[in-house]
Parts: sequence; structure tokens; C-alpha cells
Amino acid sequence: MPLLPLTSNVLLRYNIIMNEITLSQAKPDVQRKFMTGVYLRMMLALFISATVAYFASHSRAILGFLFSNNGIPFYGLLVAELVLVIALSAAIHKLSSFAAGAFFLLYSVINGLSLCTIFILYTGSSIYRMFLVSALMFAGMSIYGAKTKSDLTSAGRYLFMGLIGIVVAGLVNMFLRSSALDFITSLVGVGLFIGITAYDTQRLMRIAIHDDGSENFQKMSIIGALELYLDFINIFLKMLSLFGKRRS
Repeated sequence: MPLLPLTSNVLLRYNIIMNEITLSQAKPDVQRKFMTGVYLRMMLALFISATVAYFASHSRAILGFLFSNNGIPFYGLLVAELVLVIALSAAIHKLSSFAAGAFFLLYSVINGLSLCTIFILYTGSSIYRMFLVSALMFAGMSIYGAKTKSDLTSAGRYLFMGLIGIVVAGLVNMFLRSSALDFITSLVGVGLFIGITAYDTQRLMRIAIHDDGSENFQKMSIIGALELYLDFINIFLKMLSLFGKRRS
């Protein structure tokens, strides 16, 4: 299950090409407006996913449907998530901002349904605790990415290579079922995604410099929100894998 948001993140990055803009061009008011839109969309998506996951995990009807027929509906959800990420990132220039936003919200609902399994595997207290810790880590690195004077552009290539590496390791471990490899990939994954959070934030700040309120920038805001949403989800799932308390 944690492999899916990770794969979605890789697919999203593969399909999006953003122009680089120098930090010296910054216009704080324009950046602030753009980034506020990004974070509001991201938080709305997280709220939807968390709410859907919680209620789905407490609904016998939903769980019964998802895991009926040897879990075919559940695996269908996972495929739908990947298709949505590919479709949204590949067709973003052709979609209206309304359609792109609808795709994003639909993705957050579907991801929430697939995330309902964490409430079955882990205790509620450990889920809430890891969510809070992940939120603090995400916020800290996002602030760092927004405030640092260092140019993180060159780090992006290595971070992406690292993502590919842990996706491959995760696929291999589906067959090996090694707890040691799972621990290592989760630990490395946390480190990667806190770095990616800072990188994504700085890149979005650069994009925000040229925000003119047009349809294109509305769509960039939605894609940015999806990137940060996936960054947070991956940090959370990796932390839960490392430190979450499983139900007995």
C-alpha cells in the first residue's frame, strides 16, 4: 500500500516539466497569493482523504465491497489512482482549471478509500501521533524551502533518482517480504521526502513569481498542491511504517 503514493509521486514528476526561474525575481505579494492557494488546496485534499479513510474503515458495507471477490475492487482503486495521476499531469494543459481541480478532489477521495486500510492495521493513537509528527516535519521543511537562500535545483535530479531506487526496492520486496529491507526503504523514504518537500516548495515559489492570475497559473497551483499532498502522504506512510503501533 505505501508503494502506491510513492509510485504516483514518481509518475507525476515524470510527466511535468516546469520552467526554472531565478530567485532574484521574487515578488512577495504575488508569491504569497499563489502559495496560499497551493496550501489551501493541499489541506482540503488531505482533509477529504482523512475523512474518507476514517469513515470507510468503520463501514462494514464499504469494507465488504472493497475486499470482495479476492479484493478486486480494492486493487481497481489502486489502478484508478495511478491512471488519475497520469491523466492529470499529462493533460493539464488541455484541461480547464475547474476540471483539473475536480480530478484532484476525485483523486483525494479515491486515495482516502485506499488509505482506509491503515485504520485496520494500526492503532488510532499511533495514526494520529504519526500524522502530527509528519505534519510538523512537512511544515518545517516547507518553511526551509521557502526561506533558504540556497538553490536546491541541483538536488532535484538526485532526489528523483532516489525515488526511483526506493520504488524498485519496494517492488523487489513485494516478493522477498524482507522486514529489514522494508525498514531501510522506509527510513530512506522519510529522508528523501523531507528533502523533496523543501525542493518542491522552492520550485513552486519560483513559479509563483510570474503568477498573473491566469487559467494556466490556476492549473499550476493545482499540480503544486498535488505534489505537496503526495509529499506529505509519503512522509506520513513511511513514518507510520517505521513507528506505528500495529493492532494485535
